[in-house]
Amino acid sequence: MTAHFRAPSASEQTSSAGEKPLLDRAILAYYDELCGSVRRRGHNPANIQEIVHDLYIRLRQKDGALENKVSLKAFLIRACINLGIDRFRREHFEACLFSGSEQEALQVSAPVASPDQALDLEHRLGILKAAIMEMSLQRRRVFIASRVGKLSADEISCRMKISRNMVDRHLRKAYLHCLDRLEDAL
Repeated sequence: MTAHFRAPSASEQTSSAGEKPLLDRAILAYYDELCGSVRRRGHNPANIQEIVHDLYIRLRQKDGALENKVSLKAFLIRACINLGIDRFRREHFEACLFSGSEQEALQVSAPVASPDQALDLEHRLGILKAAIMEMSLQRRRVFIASRVGKLSADEISCRMKISRNMVDRHLRKAYLHCLDRLEDAL
């Protein structure tokens, strides 16, 4: 015989001493049906009980989770099925993530810069620093505020008390100056 419960209000959910809360009663009453619904979805026996127990723990942590549910049985079954789907997805993801062997992992090259690349980078940075120092003071401030300070053209315009067009002109000329210096050096 299957018990039928209605979802109580929040005041009814708190139990008096000796009376089991609604969630406990519902899980006990529908436990076999919850396990059966998960089993029919293709889960192995060990996972079936874990899924039902996970559902219990999750609902236990949420106050009012069963409040205003028309059918507790249908809600609990749907929740178990959803947790089962989540478990299938996680298992599939983990299987793909850890599917390769150690030998395959060792064959993947690491993005390590060669010493030549590090020297080239230092050389380019030196050229850029020199190019920035060659700019006029105002153009240099606009460029640094844009690139280093991550300020928008409007913010730079307000802070430096120059027009937006002037900010755009300074940035355009600063970029061209830096590109010219890099092209000349390389």
